[in-house]
Amino acid sequence: MREHKPVDPRAKYKRVVLKLSGEVLRGGKTGDPIDAATLEKVCAQVKEIHSLGVQVCVIIGGGNIFRGLNGVQRGVDRTTGDYMGMLATVINGLALMDCLEKIGVSTRVQSAIPMNQIAEPFILRRAMRHLDKGRVVIFVAGTGNPYFSTDTTAALRASELHADIILKATKVDGVYDKDPKKYPDAKRYDQLTFIEALKQRLNVMDSTAFSLCMDNNVPILVFDLGDEHAIQKAIVGDKIGTLVKN
Repeated sequence: MREHKPVDPRAKYKRVVLKLSGEVLRGGKTGDPIDAATLEKVCAQVKEIHSLGVQVCVIIGGGNIFRGLNGVQRGVDRTTGDYMGMLATVINGLALMDCLEKIGVSTRVQSAIPMNQIAEPFILRRAMRHLDKGRVVIFVAGTGNPYFSTDTTAALRASELHADIILKATKVDGVYDKDPKKYPDAKRYDQLTFIEALKQRLNVMDSTAFSLCMDNNVPILVFDLGDEHAIQKAIVGDKIGTLVKN
């Protein structure tokens, strides 16, 4: 198997963790949990940065299918609900794998919960080897534990893999001092320190994930996935979104 090709000199980062919410796969007009056209657009962006020689890990949420906290409101036990949410991330991860393979990107899915027929178990050294061989690695089933979000999974895997950055792709173009949908005068930050974000109680990631990133010096770039070249712009260092770092 070939080793990963050299990193394009334009790329600012060599190994990245791309954090996608499950909601980014939802169809706008159709309302389908996984919209085919939206999925293809996301995978095209992943292929774009992979072709630059960047090592890519993807963590996908499951909120488009089932969110554990929402289950609590329907009377589902929190632990059970979280496991249901983890299984939703597996469905999304398989959809990403299938789409990426069809456009020529070699991919592996690793699950924190053993399910050998459909995914490899998460093994750190194996994941590193896949990255060295030019494969995109998709991590599913969260951390394998209830009460931990997929944001925490992203922070944990980024720390374990010594990733250069977490790219948190959302439907908002960065971090604001208040909700831009409610307040027209909301101010967007280009750059923040972890301490500033904590002091101002800015909603970058949940507190567990945020603490992991701060303690292990993993920067986070929050940006809008709406631009069809957004991830590539983030990789080459264009001004996009909000960068949070020590």
